[in-house]
Formats: sequence, C-alpha cells, structure tokens
Amino acid sequence: MAIDRSRNRSHQWRRRTGAKRTRARRWASVPLRLVLVTVAATSALVTQFVMHNSGSLPEINLQNLIKPKPVEIVGVASVIDGDTIEVHGQRVRFNGIDAPESRQYCNDAKGFEYPCGRRSAEALDGFLAASKPVQCAFVTWDRYGRFVGDCVRADGASVAAWMVEHGQALDWPKYSNGAYAAQQAKAKASKVGLWVGSFQVPWDWRAQPSDDVQTPSAPLFALGSGNAGCNIKGNISAEGERIYHVPGQKYYSVTVINQAKGERWFCLEAEAMAAGWRRSKR
Repeated sequence: MAIDRSRNRSHQWRRRTGAKRTRARRWASVPLRLVLVTVAATSALVTQFVMHNSGSLPEINLQNLIKPKPVEIVGVASVIDGDTIEVHGQRVRFNGIDAPESRQYCNDAKGFEYPCGRRSAEALDGFLAASKPVQCAFVTWDRYGRFVGDCVRADGASVAAWMVEHGQALDWPKYSNGAYAAQQAKAKASKVGLWVGSFQVPWDWRAQPSDDVQTPSAPLFALGSGNAGCNIKGNISAEGERIYHVPGQKYYSVTVINQAKGERWFCLEAEAMAAGWRRSKR
C-alpha cells in the first residue's frame, strides 16, 4: 500500500507541473509588445479616470479612443440644425461655429420673437442645395459620437464661413481660435441674420436648466418650412399620392416632410385640399 500511495503522489505531481508548463507555453506565445501595449493602454485609461474624478484632467472622450478616424465624408446632406447635418447616416457637426438650436427663439429689430434656430437651419439647407454634394474633412469625434469636420460644398465654398458671414451662426472661439472672427465682424456690421436684433449665444442658451434645451435636435424637415403656425404635414407616398396629416392622427408624429421631394406644410386643411392633397384616413 505504501508503494501505491507513492506512485499516486508522483503521478499527481507530474500532472500539476505539466499544467504549469502548458500555461507558461501559452503565455510565451503572446508577443511581448502586445502585452506591453495592452497594459499601458489599460493603465492610461485607469489613470485618466481617477484623475478626472479628482478634477485634475478634462473629460475622457472615449469616441476618440474607440472609433476609427476617417479622412473625410462626402455625400448629399440632410440638415439637422444650423451647425449639424447628416450624411450617409452619420451626424456631422461643423467645426468652430455654433448656430441657434432648433427650439431657440431670438428677437428681431422690433423686439418680436422669431424662431432663429429654425431660420438658421433653413438658410443652411438652401445654401447646401445650391451645390451638392458636401465634403467634410475629419477633425475629431465629439462626445455625442458626431463627426466634427470642416465642410465645403461641391464648388469649394466653406459652409462654416458662409453661415457666420450671413449671420446664421457664430464664430465659437472655444474651438475655432477665431477662425471666423472676420466673417462675424462683417455680419455684425451689416446687421444680417441674428445681428438684425438681439439674441442669446447658443452655448449660453443650452446651459439654461430647461428640459427643452436637453432634447436632441430634430431634423429640419420635421420642423416645417418656416411657417411657425403651420402644422399640417403634406406628405407624398411611395406611390406618388399626396396625403396630408393633421395633429392627433395615427401617423402624424412619424411623418417627416422632405421639401426636396415636393412635400410641404400647410396652415389650413382647405389650403392642402386646394393644392391637391387629401386627408389621411387614419
């Protein structure tokens, strides 16, 4: 019995040491450089997280660490608001400028409120429509996952410069380093766009404690054609049928108006019917 126990212990020892050698061989097969890079990256993230929570470092932009960095994006744009478009399903934020938010109102020369955010988006839509497609050179990813870029029309005209020069957006010194200060000075002197009356700068307007301010911007075509009181949606179906939807109907909230397709907004049902649209059955 003593001999059998000795052989059993010897067998168990060989199994344990064999397992250790196998694990050692597996680790040996992993390139040292990969291990060092992984450890360094993890250490950096942990350090930044700890320092950030202590107030010593700015917020970590995980998009810059995870997402690939494309050179550019080119395509026909859909307008989201005065400083943001969408191309091929990717949101693109113009670098260095800030436009009024979709829900923002400003005061005109007589002190009356008007939807300056909507007007800015409409101005951008008209400018981009004149020379397609738009081409945007990549700058960075923002914290919302948007592609931040310097964009030009097909004819080479700078989108950001045009928006600022025509008073539809502001030079944002925090990110532009004054790149559009000259255009802004020209717009202010000419009293065009926002400079006709008075307004709150967009970055201060967003900082207000309001639920509306936190709501993500809706596409321009879901907001209407600029007629503030017109809320009847004149949609054109895939079959070419002209159908209008009024607030409260089943498909009203999901109907998006695209003026480029000939769709439009109406103030009165009589106006819609006179133009050839019929009321939705649901």
